Amino acid sequence: MPEPARLTGTRADMPVSAELRRNVAFWMLREMECRLGEARSDLVIDFAARRTTIDEAAGAAVARVAARLAGEWMLLARAGVPLPLAGLAAARVAAQFAEAEHLTLPDGMGWAATMAAELPPSAASLADVSRRLADYVAGAGAAVADEAAIARLRALWPVIGIAESIMETGGDIRLMRDPQSDLNGYGCSHRPRPWAVTFASSTASSVSERGYEAADRLRLKITAAMLLEGTRRPIERQAIAVRRTIGRDFGLPRGGAVVLAASGTDSELLALALSHLPDAVRPITTILLAPEETGSGVPMAAVGRHFAIDTANGHDVSRAAPIEGFRPDTELVSIPLRDERGAPRHRDAVEAEIVAAVEAAVASGRRVILHALDLSKTGLLAPSMALLRRLRARFGDSLDIVVDACQLRMAPARIRAYLGLDAVVQVTGSKFLTGPPFAGAALIPPAIARRLGRGRLPAGLEAYFSRGEWPPAAKAARALPEGANYGLLLRWRAALAEFRALASVSDARKAEVILRFRKAVEAAVARHDVFVLQDVPDPAREGEGWDTLRSVFAFAVRAPGAAERLLDPAAARRLYHWLNADCAALFDTAAERRVAARICHIGQPVALPDGAGGQVGWLRVSAGARLISGEPSHRGLATERRLAREMADLALVFDKIALLRAHWERVAEADPRPCYR
Repeated sequence: MPEPARLTGTRADMPVSAELRRNVAFWMLREMECRLGEARSDLVIDFAARRTTIDEAAGAAVARVAARLAGEWMLLARAGVPLPLAGLAAARVAAQFAEAEHLTLPDGMGWAATMAAELPPSAASLADVSRRLADYVAGAGAAVADEAAIARLRALWPVIGIAESIMETGGDIRLMRDPQSDLNGYGCSHRPRPWAVTFASSTASSVSERGYEAADRLRLKITAAMLLEGTRRPIERQAIAVRRTIGRDFGLPRGGAVVLAASGTDSELLALALSHLPDAVRPITTILLAPEETGSGVPMAAVGRHFAIDTANGHDVSRAAPIEGFRPDTELVSIPLRDERGAPRHRDAVEAEIVAAVEAAVASGRRVILHALDLSKTGLLAPSMALLRRLRARFGDSLDIVVDACQLRMAPARIRAYLGLDAVVQVTGSKFLTGPPFAGAALIPPAIARRLGRGRLPAGLEAYFSRGEWPPAAKAARALPEGANYGLLLRWRAALAEFRALASVSDARKAEVILRFRKAVEAAVARHDVFVLQDVPDPAREGEGWDTLRSVFAFAVRAPGAAERLLDPAAARRLYHWLNADCAALFDTAAERRVAARICHIGQPVALPDGAGGQVGWLRVSAGARLISGEPSHRGLATERRLAREMADLALVFDKIALLRAHWERVAEADPRPCYR
């Protein structure tokens, strides 16, 4: 992680300077000299000297917005964007930053309200803003944006902005930020949230400082190129670059393909579409393993139905309605991995059921899609590689294998082994890798990728994909709309930064940290008599490696006043939300308030049967890539001290749960809601 920005000047020790050093949103200040001192206006930018001066009397809010404006403007100008146009684009970014941070600005920065608008302001309004921005430029007679520059900015208005706003686009309703909490449907943020205790990689995590900077650097690069060209084509070019990087990092063989998808569920539609291409006249049977332990929309997507009320390309749809172009007679076969008591079934029984389902479907003349699961929400793996090899050898092209590896708790060598079986591998950057939510992709082996050279994808995919997410040579995708999912690219760039950090750690060290995490979970559970830790075996993989170790730990909480009963899914979800909130105001003692104040984000509860006709809500804590590579906000800590802090935070999660449970009625009455800070 790069060092924080350095500031100079007579007031470099004032509180706002600490904010500018610490907050990764100001990473651009590392690229220039930034002074805090006396200035003729709130901000003075000397582009020739690569220096900016922020007036020490401006106040914290103004100083933060001025710094964001100056950093963006300086780097856009250095990229060759004409100064007036660069200034307007930088003002748009600074205004969105102010809005996201809920900053109150004085009249002198009234331009911010204009530039934060969702729709492009009038040309006259933008010309006025440009004149006001010119006052920030050192020297006399700074240029003002002309009509052509203003027209260009207005045309690009929807794709000019801060990285966090762009990363919130190109998904579905789950990605939308709640204006009250500043969190999305997963309880996390596309802005770094380093103060939160986070062990949520089985579901979704807030972006790290490392990931945010990687995404924001790509955003600024794309912004500069769009401003220079006047088109959105730079987004499509970067889609090619991101797909190439994913293919290289995960070991995709020559002739294979990478297709980007907003989420793992979106990639389910992609996998079904691939099975339509070679032989669309044959009916399809989709075999899903433990659909209740994958994405909630997977069973619908697996048969070609809409799985939400909106789509990645912004279409409003009816949930569960058929998607145009997919066969309406696709059959779904679900094979559970748990019994009626919620315990994992024996592998032999599961695999026998898989073989029987494949045999029956093939015998009836159907094409089969078998979805292998590596891993489920609670860490289950099925079937074995040995069975997949036997099925491939026996059924050949009548069987399509799709591996749900969206948790991505595996070494790249495992992915290459699946690809070697001509299996399509679904991955995400938002689970184990701890990138932002909604970063999916499908790795397609050469034999399957060749299908993209003929036929046509189902027409309804236009609601989910654009051409830029597919290889340029994919003739089957040519009917899709032009463009690429900008938000998805930034989310993947953040995730790939986490991948690179993880790859720099030895496999032995990865295993050591995961084992330490396991011991810390067991110790934290043992400290209280209110938890039940789920018994899940380590992943039964071939050979050895860090990915043969369990890294997802599901646990249940005993119900208040009825310790023989475990919390049901609804109650567990309430507890999950309370954890992600500052609950200090509900408690009396300093020790209680200290625990209750900590914001803790963990995995969403999974509903599993209890053996008596009801369900239990199993919460989860997980070891993610950042635990291994190092949480960027902990830079400066020695490795051992950092890990000790992480394990103490893990213990605190269970302490807070026990505290909330002990005062359930009081907490339930207040019902604290999750919040960004």
